[in-house]
Amino acid sequence: MSFLAFEGVTFGFPGAPPVVDGIDLAIAPGEFHCLVGRSGCGKTTLLRLAAGLVAPRRGRVLVDGSTAIDQRRVGFVFQAPTLLEWRTVLDNVLLPVALQRRPTPADVRQAEALLAQLGLARHAARHPRQLSGGQQSRVALARALLPSPPLLLLDEPFAALDAITREELQHDLLRLAERLGTTVLFVTHDIAEAVYLGDRVSVLAGGRLRRTVPVPLEVPRQPGTRESTGFVAACAVLRAALGVEAVAA
Repeated sequence: MSFLAFEGVTFGFPGAPPVVDGIDLAIAPGEFHCLVGRSGCGKTTLLRLAAGLVAPRRGRVLVDGSTAIDQRRVGFVFQAPTLLEWRTVLDNVLLPVALQRRPTPADVRQAEALLAQLGLARHAARHPRQLSGGQQSRVALARALLPSPPLLLLDEPFAALDAITREELQHDLLRLAERLGTTVLFVTHDIAEAVYLGDRVSVLAGGRLRRTVPVPLEVPRQPGTRESTGFVAACAVLRAALGVEAVAA
């Protein structure tokens, strides 16, 4: 049983080779699935297909069993936070609701609760320019999660952050996704990030799905997960699947 499925999906532009070619991938409800691969391999295109922003040339994409993707049930977090500078933090989080209707007191309470869970309760009245990069990324995550979307798509959202902030946000994302029961498809270049976050990790190369690797680590992740032998071994498997050779000291 899958919540998100790619069935023989091919997408490309006229007169050019396919960006993704013959992708078959099924993601279970509540699964946290990561995509890794080199630049230009088709990772972001798969996110756009899953969001219904583009349609496959061949094959089909199903969300909860339907090819008619309701974008209101899909949360999307981009590489950059893309916050509105003239809106407060709270109003940025409320934006998905405000685009549909007037936010209710219950919506405001839910937005405030998400900000509190992400350590931003004291920043609700501030504007994006008054926040650090990590704080802006937290706001973008809260905004995507406010409608409690069954499907959350993330395109390298932590790539520009320092290592410590990135690890903190990885922890926050795992905790919130588990609490909400959200199915997650997360794109990253970072092998260690994919292993820490993913229940499974798929490797893309040249627009094709090369391998899907289960991550045999304890759930929820523990403070010492990144130092465990299982974590190191899983990273090594993915490095080999990507064709990355170990660098001698």
